[in-house]
Amino acid sequence: MTVEGSPERFSEPRTIEFSGRNQKTPQTKCCSPTLKIFIGLLAFCYFTKSLTGAYTKSTITQIERRFEIPSSTAGIIDVSFEMGNLLVITVVSYFGAKFHRPKIIGAGVLLMGIGTLLMALPHFIMSQYKYDTAAAHSNDADNFTVSSTCSSDNQSTVQQLVSGCLKGESESSPMWVIALFGNILRGIGEASIGPLGMSFIDDYARPENSAFYIGCLHTLGVIGPIFGYSLGSLCASLYVDIGLVDQESVTITPQDSRWVGAWWLGYVVSGLLTLLAALPLWFLPRALPENPQTSKLDNASNQHKHTLSITEIAKDFGPSLKRLLTNGIYLLYLVYSVLALNAFTIVITYTPKYLEQQFGQSASKTNFLIGVTSIPAATLGMFLSGWIMKRFKLSLLGSTRLMFFSSVTTLVCTIPYFALSCENIDVAGVTVPYQGSVEVQDISHGLLTSCNADCGCPDFQWDPVCGQNGVTYISPCHAGCNSTRGAGQNMTFHGCTCIQSWGLTSGTSTAVLGQCSRETSCTKMFYIYLALQSLAFFVYSLGTVPFFLISLRFCLICFHHIVRQMLHLLVPYFQLHLLYLIQFHILYNL
Repeated sequence: MTVEGSPERFSEPRTIEFSGRNQKTPQTKCCSPTLKIFIGLLAFCYFTKSLTGAYTKSTITQIERRFEIPSSTAGIIDVSFEMGNLLVITVVSYFGAKFHRPKIIGAGVLLMGIGTLLMALPHFIMSQYKYDTAAAHSNDADNFTVSSTCSSDNQSTVQQLVSGCLKGESESSPMWVIALFGNILRGIGEASIGPLGMSFIDDYARPENSAFYIGCLHTLGVIGPIFGYSLGSLCASLYVDIGLVDQESVTITPQDSRWVGAWWLGYVVSGLLTLLAALPLWFLPRALPENPQTSKLDNASNQHKHTLSITEIAKDFGPSLKRLLTNGIYLLYLVYSVLALNAFTIVITYTPKYLEQQFGQSASKTNFLIGVTSIPAATLGMFLSGWIMKRFKLSLLGSTRLMFFSSVTTLVCTIPYFALSCENIDVAGVTVPYQGSVEVQDISHGLLTSCNADCGCPDFQWDPVCGQNGVTYISPCHAGCNSTRGAGQNMTFHGCTCIQSWGLTSGTSTAVLGQCSRETSCTKMFYIYLALQSLAFFVYSLGTVPFFLISLRFCLICFHHIVRQMLHLLVPYFQLHLLYLIQFHILYNL
């Protein structure tokens, strides 16, 4: 078998032996019904895998709050998927290609489903979630502590809160290790889907259709995040202990920074879907039926059949890898890969949290809107990318130009982001002073003034209320409120002396639970940001299919024919996960 050193088009004829079985030449390949079934099932696997991955991105904030862990630890949970993948991808790609590939993929998807369900397990063995609040410390909505409102008797409670804070009573839960292990299992299971699935398609699909099929697979892989973010939106709107506590007793809302949604529920749903996707793959044949018209060609080809050995791979792998890594163009391609993956991963991981903080949106709303705007735009871009590759039969140079156009245009679309921002909300004693009050004590951020100095308010508790004056106070006590009415999320506070200092009467000096809403202009900027991000996602996705195929083509050029037969589809996936692991999680999470 020979491969040209500088191929002109991705669709040029080639013969690649990947599984110990000599494959047909392009003239003998056909798209049989079995191949279409395999592509459909593989697309469903891509869907469930990407659904779970997107759901993890959308619920990362909920996981941080539930386990009380920092962002760096949450980053370790996220990166564990790549760790598990890198551990086995080489072994799975080599030995899996020598056996029944559909069944190997099915086993991997089954392991992914088990790992996904394992990530939900901590919820069922942990105690109920308890958030810090001065309004209620029990499931009984009418059982308030004395620190909820202004009272001189609060001093003892303050001392307890301070003592508890200094002693570190709020510690992170070790149960996050179970979620970590479950995500590692997901990564191990995913290792077989890409290399073995692509090699199976590459063996039986016509070369001119390969790019289109890859585009379709990646399109289905991006549809998954639409449902993943939508599922994340739904689960984030449900209280974490739904079914175990009286919802009327919950005094916080999804907009509150202490809110924890039902993060575990999405893993149960996606885990069951993943298990369902694994079953049909076990009933597919090891190889597709032969074309009767080409049986003579197949018999002649079988005379040259050659089974790869580990010794042959080890002998030729080193020189081939050296040729690849000393190729200047390929090194530039790696630099592009790092920068492109860097930008995409940061956006997809931190956009929900950014929208929550910058525009004051709830996790439920941000996840839903990302799922129905940006992700469909990316899906359309990927599909169009595969169609362009097939329609115009782009060469290596043409594919590079398409990637360049995609990158530059994406950069232009993101520049207006810097002009879209909102003012900080007015928080008394933090961003704005207490109106009409003279500061009498400077504790931390000057939270105590004449209107609340005698209330004995705790300084280590965030339990915000919104006053009638449009100012947020860090607790009812700091607002000088003297009484409460109602229960749960409908609780209101009255007789707030710090609100009266703004010129309001005692009858209107009330406050409600939660932070005050941002100005209307902030909401408009939020939707403008979503529109620009959707456009950027669409343009960026135009470069995804050529991105993968260029890496594949470099391996076909630089690897010796023996190693090429086995590893030409492994290297792109190994490179993708390795770069993702190194450049993002280490630099930005740890």
